[in-house]
Amino acid sequence: MLQTHRGFQAVLGGISTLQSTLNVLSATTAVIGVGVAANIALSAVSLHQVLQLKRQMKELRRELQEGLLDLKTALKDQGEAIIQHIDYVAQDIKFEQHRVVLIRAYGLFTQALNRLHLAMKIQDEYRRNSEIDAVRGMLFQALSDYTNPALLDQSGAAGYLRRMECAWAIEQTIITTYQLQNELSAANDRLMALTTQVRNDAVKTVKRCQSEAELEFLFPEVVRINTHDVPIIELWQMQTEWMESLSPDDRQLLASSELETVEMPENQGNAQKKEPVEVKLYQDLKSKSHYAALQDQLCFIVRPELRHSHESYISQQAKVMNRPGLAPSRWEDVPDFAVANLYWYFKAQE
Repeated sequence: MLQTHRGFQAVLGGISTLQSTLNVLSATTAVIGVGVAANIALSAVSLHQVLQLKRQMKELRRELQEGLLDLKTALKDQGEAIIQHIDYVAQDIKFEQHRVVLIRAYGLFTQALNRLHLAMKIQDEYRRNSEIDAVRGMLFQALSDYTNPALLDQSGAAGYLRRMECAWAIEQTIITTYQLQNELSAANDRLMALTTQVRNDAVKTVKRCQSEAELEFLFPEVVRINTHDVPIIELWQMQTEWMESLSPDDRQLLASSELETVEMPENQGNAQKKEPVEVKLYQDLKSKSHYAALQDQLCFIVRPELRHSHESYISQQAKVMNRPGLAPSRWEDVPDFAVANLYWYFKAQE
Protein backbone atom coordinates (compact mmCIF):
# COMPACT_ATOMS: atom_id res chain seq x y z
CA MET A 1 0.00 0.00 0.00
CA LEU A 2 1.21 3.52 -0.74
CA GLN A 3 0.13 5.30 2.44
CA THR A 4 1.61 4.81 5.90
CA HIS A 5 -0.62 4.52 8.97
CA ARG A 6 -0.15 8.24 9.52
CA GLY A 7 -1.21 8.75 5.91
CA PHE A 8 -4.31 6.62 6.46
CA GLN A 9 -5.30 8.80 9.39
CA ALA A 10 -4.90 11.96 7.34
CA VAL A 11 -7.00 10.50 4.51
CA LEU A 12 -9.73 9.35 6.89
CA GLY A 13 -9.71 12.79 8.50
CA GLY A 14 -10.36 14.32 5.08
CA ILE A 15 -13.24 11.91 4.53
CA SER A 16 -14.75 12.95 7.86
CA THR A 17 -14.72 16.54 6.61
CA LEU A 18 -16.51 15.41 3.45
CA GLN A 19 -19.10 13.65 5.60
CA SER A 20 -19.81 16.85 7.56
CA THR A 21 -20.09 18.79 4.32
CA LEU A 22 -22.48 16.24 2.82
CA ASN A 23 -24.61 16.32 5.97
CA VAL A 24 -25.04 20.09 5.88
CA LEU A 25 -25.72 20.22 2.14
CA SER A 26 -28.26 17.38 2.30
CA ALA A 27 -30.02 18.89 5.30
CA THR A 28 -30.44 22.30 3.66
CA THR A 29 -32.74 20.72 1.07
CA ALA A 30 -35.33 20.73 3.88
CA VAL A 31 -35.40 24.51 3.51
CA ILE A 32 -35.01 24.79 -0.26
CA GLY A 33 -37.63 22.15 -1.05
CA VAL A 34 -38.54 21.15 -4.60
CA GLY A 35 -38.95 23.57 -7.49
CA VAL A 36 -38.25 27.29 -7.27
CA ALA A 37 -37.25 28.10 -3.69
CA ALA A 38 -38.88 30.95 -1.75
CA ASN A 39 -36.76 34.00 -0.97
CA ILE A 40 -36.86 33.34 2.77
CA ALA A 41 -35.50 29.83 2.22
CA LEU A 42 -32.60 31.07 0.12
CA SER A 43 -31.61 33.71 2.65
CA ALA A 44 -31.66 31.12 5.45
CA VAL A 45 -29.15 28.83 3.71
CA SER A 46 -27.01 31.43 1.98
CA LEU A 47 -23.29 30.95 1.46
CA HIS A 48 -22.49 32.67 4.76
CA GLN A 49 -24.93 30.50 6.72
CA VAL A 50 -23.76 27.25 5.10
CA LEU A 51 -20.11 28.05 5.88
CA GLN A 52 -21.07 28.61 9.50
CA LEU A 53 -23.02 25.35 9.66
CA LYS A 54 -20.10 23.43 8.15
CA ARG A 55 -17.77 24.82 10.78
CA GLN A 56 -20.18 24.02 13.60
CA MET A 57 -20.73 20.48 12.30
CA LYS A 58 -16.97 19.97 12.24
CA GLU A 59 -16.84 21.11 15.85
CA LEU A 60 -19.78 18.77 16.70
CA ARG A 61 -21.89 21.65 17.91
CA ARG A 62 -25.08 20.66 16.08
CA GLU A 63 -27.77 18.11 16.84
CA LEU A 64 -28.76 15.44 14.32
CA GLN A 65 -32.23 14.31 13.35
CA GLU A 66 -32.64 11.07 11.36
CA GLY A 67 -28.88 11.17 10.84
CA LEU A 68 -28.91 14.66 9.30
CA LEU A 69 -28.43 18.12 10.73
CA ASP A 70 -31.52 19.33 12.61
CA LEU A 71 -32.15 22.56 10.73
CA LYS A 72 -35.04 23.68 12.93
CA THR A 73 -32.59 23.81 15.82
CA ALA A 74 -29.67 25.09 13.78
CA LEU A 75 -31.67 27.93 12.22
CA LYS A 76 -33.81 28.90 15.21
CA ASP A 77 -32.04 32.27 15.37
CA GLN A 78 -33.25 33.03 11.83
CA GLY A 79 -36.75 33.72 13.13
CA GLU A 80 -40.15 32.07 13.28
CA ALA A 81 -40.82 32.54 9.56
CA ILE A 82 -38.06 30.16 8.52
CA ILE A 83 -39.19 27.54 11.06
CA GLN A 84 -42.69 27.75 9.62
CA HIS A 85 -41.25 27.42 6.12
CA ILE A 86 -39.37 24.24 7.11
CA ASP A 87 -42.64 22.81 8.44
CA TYR A 88 -44.39 23.84 5.22
CA VAL A 89 -41.77 22.12 3.06
CA ALA A 90 -42.00 18.99 5.24
CA GLN A 91 -45.71 18.71 4.40
CA ASP A 92 -45.10 18.79 0.66
CA ILE A 93 -45.69 15.31 -0.76
CA LYS A 94 -43.21 15.80 -3.60
CA PHE A 95 -40.48 16.91 -1.20
CA GLU A 96 -41.19 13.93 1.03
CA GLN A 97 -40.29 11.66 -1.89
CA HIS A 98 -37.00 13.50 -2.24
CA ARG A 99 -36.35 13.47 1.51
CA VAL A 100 -36.80 9.71 1.80
CA VAL A 101 -34.28 9.11 -0.99
CA LEU A 102 -31.75 11.57 0.46
CA ILE A 103 -31.98 10.12 3.98
CA ARG A 104 -31.50 6.64 2.56
CA ALA A 105 -28.55 7.75 0.44
CA TYR A 106 -26.87 9.61 3.31
CA GLY A 107 -27.39 6.61 5.57
CA LEU A 108 -25.73 4.37 3.00
CA PHE A 109 -22.87 6.85 2.69
CA THR A 110 -22.37 6.81 6.47
CA GLN A 111 -22.41 3.00 6.55
CA ALA A 112 -19.81 2.97 3.80
CA LEU A 113 -17.52 5.28 5.77
CA ASN A 114 -17.87 3.16 8.92
CA ARG A 115 -16.98 0.10 6.87
CA LEU A 116 -13.99 1.92 5.36
CA HIS A 117 -12.65 2.77 8.83
CA LEU A 118 -12.84 -0.93 9.74
CA ALA A 119 -11.26 -1.96 6.45
CA MET A 120 -8.21 0.14 7.24
CA LYS A 121 -7.59 -2.01 10.32
CA ILE A 122 -7.33 -5.23 8.29
CA GLN A 123 -3.72 -6.36 8.02
CA ASP A 124 -4.11 -8.71 5.06
CA GLU A 125 -3.86 -6.61 1.88
CA TYR A 126 -6.12 -8.85 -0.21
CA ARG A 127 -8.93 -8.82 2.37
CA ARG A 128 -8.48 -5.08 2.94
CA ASN A 129 -8.80 -4.34 -0.78
CA SER A 130 -11.89 -6.58 -1.01
CA GLU A 131 -13.52 -4.56 1.75
CA ILE A 132 -12.59 -1.28 0.06
CA ASP A 133 -14.13 -2.60 -3.17
CA ALA A 134 -17.35 -3.29 -1.27
CA VAL A 135 -17.26 0.20 0.25
CA ARG A 136 -16.89 1.71 -3.19
CA GLY A 137 -19.93 -0.22 -4.38
CA MET A 138 -21.96 1.29 -1.52
CA LEU A 139 -20.70 4.77 -2.41
CA PHE A 140 -21.70 4.33 -6.06
CA GLN A 141 -25.16 3.32 -4.91
CA ALA A 142 -25.46 6.44 -2.74
CA LEU A 143 -24.19 8.54 -5.65
CA SER A 144 -26.91 7.17 -7.93
CA ASP A 145 -29.58 8.37 -5.46
CA TYR A 146 -28.17 11.89 -5.33
CA THR A 147 -27.97 12.06 -9.14
CA ASN A 148 -31.32 10.39 -9.82
CA PRO A 149 -32.46 12.10 -13.08
CA ALA A 150 -36.17 11.88 -12.21
CA LEU A 151 -35.62 13.77 -8.96
CA LEU A 152 -33.16 16.26 -10.46
CA ASP A 153 -35.66 17.19 -13.18
CA GLN A 154 -38.07 18.33 -10.46
CA SER A 155 -35.48 20.48 -8.70
CA GLY A 156 -35.14 24.22 -9.10
CA ALA A 157 -31.74 25.85 -9.52
CA ALA A 158 -30.91 26.02 -5.80
CA GLY A 159 -32.00 22.44 -5.13
CA TYR A 160 -30.12 21.21 -8.19
CA LEU A 161 -26.90 22.84 -6.98
CA ARG A 162 -27.27 21.28 -3.54
CA ARG A 163 -27.74 17.81 -5.04
CA MET A 164 -24.74 18.26 -7.28
CA GLU A 165 -22.56 19.45 -4.40
CA CYS A 166 -23.54 16.28 -2.52
CA ALA A 167 -22.65 14.19 -5.57
CA TRP A 168 -19.24 15.86 -5.82
CA ALA A 169 -18.50 15.06 -2.16
CA ILE A 170 -19.38 11.39 -2.69
CA GLU A 171 -17.30 11.30 -5.86
CA GLN A 172 -14.30 12.62 -3.91
CA THR A 173 -14.78 9.82 -1.39
CA ILE A 174 -14.89 7.26 -4.21
CA ILE A 175 -11.64 8.69 -5.58
CA THR A 176 -10.09 8.37 -2.13
CA THR A 177 -10.87 4.63 -2.08
CA TYR A 178 -8.87 4.24 -5.28
CA GLN A 179 -5.97 6.09 -3.70
CA LEU A 180 -6.10 3.85 -0.64
CA GLN A 181 -5.63 0.88 -2.98
CA ASN A 182 -2.75 2.60 -4.79
CA GLU A 183 -4.86 2.72 -7.98
CA LEU A 184 -3.45 6.10 -8.92
CA SER A 185 -4.34 5.92 -12.62
CA ALA A 186 -8.01 5.39 -11.80
CA ALA A 187 -7.93 8.15 -9.19
CA ASN A 188 -6.25 10.53 -11.63
CA ASP A 189 -8.80 9.86 -14.37
CA ARG A 190 -11.74 10.39 -12.02
CA LEU A 191 -10.24 13.61 -10.65
CA MET A 192 -9.89 15.05 -14.16
CA ALA A 193 -13.45 14.00 -14.93
CA LEU A 194 -14.69 15.51 -11.66
CA THR A 195 -13.18 18.91 -12.47
CA THR A 196 -15.05 18.95 -15.78
CA GLN A 197 -18.22 17.70 -14.13
CA VAL A 198 -18.15 20.41 -11.45
CA ARG A 199 -17.76 23.14 -14.05
CA ASN A 200 -20.52 21.73 -16.27
CA ASP A 201 -22.90 21.20 -13.35
CA ALA A 202 -22.29 24.77 -12.20
CA VAL A 203 -23.20 26.13 -15.64
CA LYS A 204 -26.32 23.93 -15.74
CA THR A 205 -27.29 25.35 -12.37
CA VAL A 206 -26.98 28.93 -13.61
CA LYS A 207 -29.06 28.17 -16.68
CA ARG A 208 -31.83 26.74 -14.45
CA CYS A 209 -32.09 30.05 -12.62
CA GLN A 210 -35.52 31.66 -13.08
CA SER A 211 -35.50 34.71 -10.82
CA GLU A 212 -33.26 37.46 -9.50
CA ALA A 213 -33.61 36.01 -5.98
CA GLU A 214 -32.26 32.66 -7.17
CA LEU A 215 -29.38 34.33 -8.98
CA GLU A 216 -28.52 36.37 -5.90
CA PHE A 217 -28.35 33.11 -3.94
CA LEU A 218 -26.44 31.15 -6.59
CA PHE A 219 -23.89 33.74 -7.68
CA PRO A 220 -21.74 33.75 -4.50
CA GLU A 221 -22.04 29.96 -4.13
CA VAL A 222 -20.96 29.23 -7.70
CA VAL A 223 -18.12 31.75 -7.49
CA ARG A 224 -16.84 30.07 -4.34
CA ILE A 225 -17.05 26.65 -6.01
CA ASN A 226 -14.92 28.04 -8.85
CA THR A 227 -12.34 29.81 -6.66
CA HIS A 228 -12.17 27.33 -3.78
CA ASP A 229 -13.44 23.83 -4.61
CA VAL A 230 -12.20 23.47 -8.20
CA PRO A 231 -8.60 24.55 -7.42
CA ILE A 232 -8.44 22.01 -4.58
CA ILE A 233 -9.56 19.22 -6.92
CA GLU A 234 -7.05 20.38 -9.54
CA LEU A 235 -4.23 20.42 -6.98
CA TRP A 236 -5.26 16.95 -5.81
CA GLN A 237 -5.17 15.74 -9.41
CA MET A 238 -1.70 17.22 -9.98
CA GLN A 239 -0.40 15.55 -6.82
CA THR A 240 -1.86 12.21 -7.89
CA GLU A 241 -0.40 12.57 -11.37
CA TRP A 242 3.01 13.31 -9.88
CA MET A 243 2.84 10.28 -7.59
CA GLU A 244 1.79 8.12 -10.55
CA SER A 245 4.94 9.23 -12.41
CA LEU A 246 7.24 7.97 -9.64
CA SER A 247 9.00 4.65 -9.86
CA PRO A 248 7.87 1.83 -7.53
CA ASP A 249 11.01 2.37 -5.41
CA ASP A 250 10.33 6.09 -5.09
CA ARG A 251 6.73 5.41 -4.10
CA GLN A 252 7.94 2.98 -1.43
CA LEU A 253 10.42 5.57 -0.18
CA LEU A 254 7.67 8.15 -0.04
CA ALA A 255 5.44 5.71 1.86
CA SER A 256 8.13 5.07 4.46
CA SER A 257 8.93 8.74 4.97
CA GLU A 258 7.56 10.90 7.74
CA LEU A 259 5.64 13.09 5.33
CA GLU A 260 1.90 13.24 5.95
CA THR A 261 -0.85 13.84 3.46
CA VAL A 262 -1.28 17.57 3.09
CA GLU A 263 -4.86 18.69 3.60
CA MET A 264 -6.21 21.89 2.12
CA PRO A 265 -7.79 23.76 5.05
CA GLU A 266 -11.34 25.00 4.76
CA ASN A 267 -11.22 28.76 4.37
CA GLN A 268 -12.92 29.90 7.55
CA GLY A 269 -12.35 33.57 6.87
CA ASN A 270 -15.57 33.95 4.93
CA ALA A 271 -17.49 32.08 7.63
CA GLN A 272 -16.41 34.64 10.20
CA LYS A 273 -17.25 37.71 8.16
CA LYS A 274 -20.66 39.26 8.03
CA GLU A 275 -20.47 39.42 4.27
CA PRO A 276 -18.35 36.94 2.25
CA VAL A 277 -16.21 38.40 -0.53
CA GLU A 278 -18.28 36.45 -3.09
CA VAL A 279 -21.36 38.40 -2.02
CA LYS A 280 -19.49 41.68 -2.41
CA LEU A 281 -18.47 40.66 -5.93
CA TYR A 282 -22.09 39.96 -6.82
CA GLN A 283 -23.23 43.32 -5.46
CA ASP A 284 -20.53 45.11 -7.45
CA LEU A 285 -21.43 43.35 -10.73
CA LYS A 286 -25.14 43.77 -10.08
CA SER A 287 -24.70 47.54 -10.07
CA LYS A 288 -23.24 47.32 -13.61
CA SER A 289 -25.47 44.68 -15.20
CA HIS A 290 -29.00 43.43 -15.58
CA TYR A 291 -30.25 39.92 -14.79
CA ALA A 292 -29.45 38.14 -18.08
CA ALA A 293 -25.99 39.68 -18.27
CA LEU A 294 -25.27 38.59 -14.69
CA GLN A 295 -26.19 35.01 -15.57
CA ASP A 296 -23.79 35.09 -18.50
CA GLN A 297 -20.99 36.52 -16.37
CA LEU A 298 -21.39 33.73 -13.85
CA CYS A 299 -21.11 31.17 -16.66
CA PHE A 300 -17.99 32.96 -17.94
CA ILE A 301 -16.39 32.76 -14.48
CA VAL A 302 -16.84 28.99 -14.41
CA ARG A 303 -16.13 28.28 -18.08
CA PRO A 304 -14.28 31.22 -19.72
CA GLU A 305 -14.50 29.61 -23.18
CA LEU A 306 -18.24 30.34 -23.20
CA ARG A 307 -17.34 33.97 -23.89
CA HIS A 308 -16.22 33.22 -27.42
CA SER A 309 -19.69 32.95 -28.94
CA HIS A 310 -20.67 36.25 -27.31
CA GLU A 311 -17.54 37.95 -28.63
CA SER A 312 -18.23 36.70 -32.17
CA TYR A 313 -21.83 37.88 -32.00
CA ILE A 314 -20.78 41.35 -30.78
CA SER A 315 -18.20 41.71 -33.57
CA GLN A 316 -20.74 40.65 -36.17
CA GLN A 317 -23.48 42.96 -34.93
CA ALA A 318 -21.10 45.90 -34.54
CA LYS A 319 -20.33 45.65 -38.28
CA VAL A 320 -23.98 45.20 -39.24
CA MET A 321 -25.02 48.25 -37.23
CA ASN A 322 -21.97 50.27 -38.27
CA ARG A 323 -20.69 50.62 -34.70
CA PRO A 324 -17.15 49.25 -34.99
CA GLY A 325 -16.07 51.06 -31.83
CA LEU A 326 -18.14 48.62 -29.76
CA ALA A 327 -16.16 45.61 -31.00
CA PRO A 328 -12.55 45.72 -29.74
CA SER A 329 -9.78 44.18 -31.80
CA ARG A 330 -8.44 42.43 -28.69
CA TRP A 331 -10.85 40.76 -26.31
CA GLU A 332 -8.29 39.65 -23.71
CA ASP A 333 -8.47 42.91 -21.75
CA VAL A 334 -12.25 43.26 -21.90
CA PRO A 335 -13.91 42.26 -18.60
CA ASP A 336 -16.70 39.72 -18.48
CA PHE A 337 -19.32 42.27 -17.47
CA ALA A 338 -18.56 44.36 -20.56
CA VAL A 339 -18.88 41.35 -22.89
CA ALA A 340 -22.16 40.25 -21.30
CA ASN A 341 -23.68 43.71 -21.35
CA LEU A 342 -22.61 44.42 -24.93
CA TYR A 343 -24.11 41.11 -26.02
CA TRP A 344 -27.49 41.92 -24.49
CA TYR A 345 -27.32 45.49 -25.80
CA PHE A 346 -27.09 44.19 -29.37
CA LYS A 347 -29.73 41.54 -28.66
CA ALA A 348 -32.12 44.32 -27.66
CA GLN A 349 -31.44 46.11 -30.95
CA GLU A 350 -32.50 43.17 -33.12
